[in-house]
Amino acid sequence: MPKTDPAAVDPISTYIHFPDGGGAKAIEVTDAFWPELMSGQRQYPGRLLTGSEVSTDAGHWEMHPNGEEVLVMLSGAVDIILDDGSAEQIVPLEAGRACIVPRGVWHRFVVREPGRMVFITAGEGTQHRPLD
Repeated sequence: MPKTDPAAVDPISTYIHFPDGGGAKAIEVTDAFWPELMSGQRQYPGRLLTGSEVSTDAGHWEMHPNGEEVLVMLSGAVDIILDDGSAEQIVPLEAGRACIVPRGVWHRFVVREPGRMVFITAGEGTQHRPLD
């Protein structure tokens, strides 16, 4: 069985990859991380976990075609805006609460109170679109 590095990591600057079938590996987020992930140069089948300071509204919509995304509010408060193509739905998210964003649903967040949020996502195939 492979060994896991027990070192503590900062979930704001590091992703944790949970590949299909088990395991976990820390991945440093470099300047190349997002362009490589979005272009398909990097493949991370399974789930990715990261955290973020949220102090401004999301500047775009995003959608995950390969799985649901779990959003966990650690502190602060946001409104999760979901757009399934027929109507928008608002899910208020406050500290200590989580929201499961359905696969294939466009979503973004609007900050009501700055804080920290954790994202658990099936990152492969993620798409972005501008805010109108």
